[in-house]
Amino acid sequence: MAAYIIYFIAMMLLPIYAQMKVKSAYKKYSKVPADKGMTGAQVARMILDHHGLYDVRVVPTQGVLSDHYNPATKTVALSEDNFYNNSLAGTAVAAHEVGHAIQHAEAYSFLTLRAKLVPVANIAANFSYLPLMIGLIAQQSGLMLIGIVLLAASVLFQVVTLPVEFDASKRAMNEVVSLGIISNNEERDAKKVLSAAAMTYVAAAAVAVLELLRFVLIFLNMNNDD
Repeated sequence: MAAYIIYFIAMMLLPIYAQMKVKSAYKKYSKVPADKGMTGAQVARMILDHHGLYDVRVVPTQGVLSDHYNPATKTVALSEDNFYNNSLAGTAVAAHEVGHAIQHAEAYSFLTLRAKLVPVANIAANFSYLPLMIGLIAQQSGLMLIGIVLLAASVLFQVVTLPVEFDASKRAMNEVVSLGIISNNEERDAKKVLSAAAMTYVAAAAVAVLELLRFVLIFLNMNNDD
C-alpha cells in the first residue's frame, strides 16, 4: 500500500514541479530585456531568413507559453508577449520554435517519426484506458493486453518527443550565439529558460512510462494468478 501511495504522489508532483519550474523561469526572464533589444518576432525572422526559410511565417498568438510551430501551415506562432517584446525569455522561446521549423525543413528523423505517430497516439490516448479498466475490473487479461498496446503507442510518442525538443533547444542556442542575437553573458540565462521548458517534456514522458509499467506489472500478476 505504501508503494502505491508513493507512486501516486510522484505521478501528481512530477508534472506540477516541472510546470512550476518553467513558469518560474519564464516569469523571471520575461522581465529581463535582451541586450540586443530584438523582439521575439525579429529573432524568429532573422534565424528563419538565415536558413532561407522565407516561406515560414511568424505570427502572434493569444495565451501565455502558447508558442509553437505548425508544420502544416509553416507558421511559427509566438505568444503576444514574446512576439512584441524584447525579453531574454522571448528570445529563447522564439529561437526554440524556429528550431522546429529548421527540423521540418531538414526532415529531422525524430520529428518525422513523431508526425507519423500523431494519429496513433491520439487514438491510443482516447481509447487505451477503456480496455485497461474493463480488463482490470473483469480480470480479463486479453482486454488488458489491448489496453497496454494502445498505451505503449501513446508512451512512444512522449518518448520520441524528447529528442525533438532537446534538439530544437540545441539548435536555438547555436543560432542565437552564432548570429550574435544574445551576448556571452546572456547564454547561461537563455539555457535556463530552455532547460526549464524541457523539464515539462521529461516529466510527461516519465509519468507515461511509469503508468505503462504499472499496467504491465498488473497484467503479469494477473497471468501468474491464472
